[in-house]
Amino acid sequence: MNPSLKIGLLLFPDVTQLDLTGPWEVFARTPGVECFLIWKDRHPVRSDRGLAIVPTMTFADSPPLDVICVPGGPGQIALMSDAVTLDFLQRQAEQAQWVTSVCTGSLVLGAAGLLQGYRATCHWGSLNQLALLGAEPVSQRVVRDRNRITGAGVTSGIDFALTLVAEIAGEETARAVQLQMEYDPEPPFSSGSPRTAPPQEVAQAQAQMAPFIATRRAATESAAARLQAQPRDPAAGSRTD
Repeated sequence: MNPSLKIGLLLFPDVTQLDLTGPWEVFARTPGVECFLIWKDRHPVRSDRGLAIVPTMTFADSPPLDVICVPGGPGQIALMSDAVTLDFLQRQAEQAQWVTSVCTGSLVLGAAGLLQGYRATCHWGSLNQLALLGAEPVSQRVVRDRNRITGAGVTSGIDFALTLVAEIAGEETARAVQLQMEYDPEPPFSSGSPRTAPPQEVAQAQAQMAPFIATRRAATESAAARLQAQPRDPAAGSRTD
């Protein structure tokens, strides 16, 4: 493994903090890794639930990253039309070993044109929106397609990060990190996924989320229209496996 492998996690207003801090906890425990929280400036950023987090690096200061990771959260909607952020992701993705996301961060990667022709996942409530951005939606907790690794909703960020650490540092290191964290989930209820939750609970959650999902979908449709208007390299995202 590169002794100074650089991992940059995008930090933005109204991020879902566990999308960010779950992977951060895993990466920060991995030997030989430098982790950065990256945003446009160094002012504290408030998560969607009010937790203030301080960036450690700006877009302008960022070195070429070996791994770029985009978490999700309500603030993801604004990022899908944020030219500065999308340009930063595109530039980093040109040379990054791994281009990754958690939850609806995959929609931001998609808005940047970085998931066209790739399998990817997302929070279950917005999974179908990936198809609008040229990706193949996959209902799995972690999805790897070549050098793209995407995690599903929120808590899957830990699973995603351990998967990536196994790739960059070996399974033994990933297993050691998992043990250090005592990541041994035993949820008190079997309701953490539409596959396991009772149908009435899924329907209730869908109804509660519907207005916000509609707002997110409008942003995704706008991003999709911009992508369609741009010339595309025919080789970009073409499958080789």
